[in-house]
Amino acid sequence: METESSTINQQTQTQSDPCNLVNPKTLSKPEIQQSPSSVGSFSHWKLQSSLKTDLSKKGSVDKDIEEIVQHINLQDCYFTTSSCSGRIIIINENPDLSIVQKENCSWLFVTHDFCSVDDVVTALPKASGDAVLKFEPFVMHVQCCTLEDAQCLHNVAINSGFRNSGITVGKKGKIIMAVRSTHCLEVPLSHKGKCLVSNEYIEYLVQTANRKMEENKTRINRFFICLQTALQKKDAISDKVHQGRTNSSVYTRRRKRQDVAEIIDNGLCEESPDDPESCISFLQLTD
Repeated sequence: METESSTINQQTQTQSDPCNLVNPKTLSKPEIQQSPSSVGSFSHWKLQSSLKTDLSKKGSVDKDIEEIVQHINLQDCYFTTSSCSGRIIIINENPDLSIVQKENCSWLFVTHDFCSVDDVVTALPKASGDAVLKFEPFVMHVQCCTLEDAQCLHNVAINSGFRNSGITVGKKGKIIMAVRSTHCLEVPLSHKGKCLVSNEYIEYLVQTANRKMEENKTRINRFFICLQTALQKKDAISDKVHQGRTNSSVYTRRRKRQDVAEIIDNGLCEESPDDPESCISFLQLTD
């Protein structure tokens, strides 16, 4: 009969295999061991998250990323804590406040797809304060079991065009990987209810926002392809290790580097040649 402790140890060994799509050399670094208590805490956090009610305004996962969220949550080493597929919104801000806060704003228009000039023109008369048009790209926060799991997801995000992605580690051991990018848009349209822009400029803004939304959808699709490929490779490597198909740790590291190189060579995670974003990677400690 297998004890709980031995089961957790086996899971820890399986989930600690790194998957690096950016720099295969990092795979040769010594693996960080995750204690059984940490793995147990992660399982507890994942269970708690699955029982929580969706408190977002929409109350459900956005359609464009529903399959991605389901795929991530089916993994033993991940679960999502928040997400948005990307949106174009017009908000009504209070002009008397120097610091904009969500609770002091009302939404005049929101879509997780493309918008039209009529959508903007119809929303503007509803503004009593400062109307601001925004495009906010795809964002997702994923809690990870180990740093190696977070590294795998981080490299998938970077290679998919989400260059502002990063990892944070809390004092209680929570490891959060944030998938983010920087191709945002924020433009004021009116002040104290008075429109400040022409219809021609509104048309230009709508075209710009829709182009950003199109690029956002492309990156989401690329992210899902890279994610599936990386997790398949990660599982295959783990299976080989546990089935005794490797003869030494040196061969294991070499095999991992070759597997990662195959992902890159196959072009599954190639970046957009027109992507202007610079690579931003960070590791922070939070409360």
